[in-house]
Amino acid sequence: MKRLLYKDLLKWKNSGSRKPLILEGARQVGKTWLLKEFAKNEYENFLYINCETEISVKNVFSDYDTQRIIRSLSALSGQNILPKKTLIILDEIQILPVAITSLKYFCENANEYHVAVAGSLLGVKMHEGTGFPVGKVDHLTLHPLSFKEFLLAMNKDILVQYLDEHKWNEYSALKTELTELLRQYYFTGGMPLVVQKYVENQDLIEVRRIQKDILQDYEEDFSKHIPNTELPKVTAVWNSIPSQLAKENKKFIWGALKKGARAKEFENAVQWLIDAGLVHKVPRLKKIELPVKFYENFSAFKLFFNDVGLLGALSDVPAKEILVSTKLMTEYKGAFTEQYVAQQYFSALSSTYILPLYYYSNENSTLEIDFVFQKENAFPIEVKAEENLRAKSLSTILKANTEITGIRFSMSDYREQERMVNVPLYLAFWYFEWV
Repeated sequence: MKRLLYKDLLKWKNSGSRKPLILEGARQVGKTWLLKEFAKNEYENFLYINCETEISVKNVFSDYDTQRIIRSLSALSGQNILPKKTLIILDEIQILPVAITSLKYFCENANEYHVAVAGSLLGVKMHEGTGFPVGKVDHLTLHPLSFKEFLLAMNKDILVQYLDEHKWNEYSALKTELTELLRQYYFTGGMPLVVQKYVENQDLIEVRRIQKDILQDYEEDFSKHIPNTELPKVTAVWNSIPSQLAKENKKFIWGALKKGARAKEFENAVQWLIDAGLVHKVPRLKKIELPVKFYENFSAFKLFFNDVGLLGALSDVPAKEILVSTKLMTEYKGAFTEQYVAQQYFSALSSTYILPLYYYSNENSTLEIDFVFQKENAFPIEVKAEENLRAKSLSTILKANTEITGIRFSMSDYREQERMVNVPLYLAFWYFEWV
């Protein structure tokens, strides 16, 4: 399975300013597999230690003597550790806060050794006073497979190479094929094991079973890592997301969790899900002007899952509704479409740094823009599940601000209008990568 983050790992390995690497991402997005695959291909040897299952590793990190740690890791793993030739992989490192802190000393005193660590709940542990080595580590984030990676897994390499050329006006001839593949991606999503099983036998029942297993694993993580006082709140937020996204206005409503619910009661639960990499938070903007960060409204936001396939599984949407029925495009109020666009955005633009995604609404009118992001300029985005090209809100925003260009994602063909471009949904990843 090809992962686009592989090229970022290569840049890290060859960088003259390389530091120990932290590979973050939600559980089961493929972090361990990717690091092992990278190590097999790019190093003479590697050692892999799971800090959760290898009890003896706790004794290795009794202090911050990097040379002693190297000797102990070598003895524990039975592998010679050679500078620049061996990749040291520490998995589930969040189990050992002292090991996280030790990365500072690898950076300062033993940077000739290549160290990569991974942890599915690392974001949560970073907020618990672990002595995190700020400025002494490199970061990469692995997301579920993007639509581009899904096509590669489906052995559509030639198609992907063509799409990589960004010849936007030529792709309408591929619309039928790409729309069918997009439907399949809406159903499978991007969790690697799900995609792998789908590619092997296209067993829809097996795909949904694996998705349900992943959701169950996530909820078991809740019970293992969240205090009993907070557990019901996290579960309530998690289970409310499908219905929140199914609304015409997808703003997260605290009152949907329980009668009289307030932000103060549930905001820690939302933050836990964000830190665990399970959801993306899309804050509201009060104005679309540069820099957009100045106009963020912290009290209003949307929440999206990390994966469109898990949205379908948690919502129990039948396979036929996604793969066959036209209801996917006409019902569910665009929940799948906005989820998909958000997922492609984060996959394309935030592997090495965080490029926030926002939405805009005017409290004094019904004017709303589905998404806004800033990359040199501000780009308002309108998302259409069908071929409908009417974009009243987007047109209004563009008329009011003549310095910005709008993007409309729909099922219509690519076309450029005055200060607005229509991009087919199946090209979303490529357009975010290119713009």
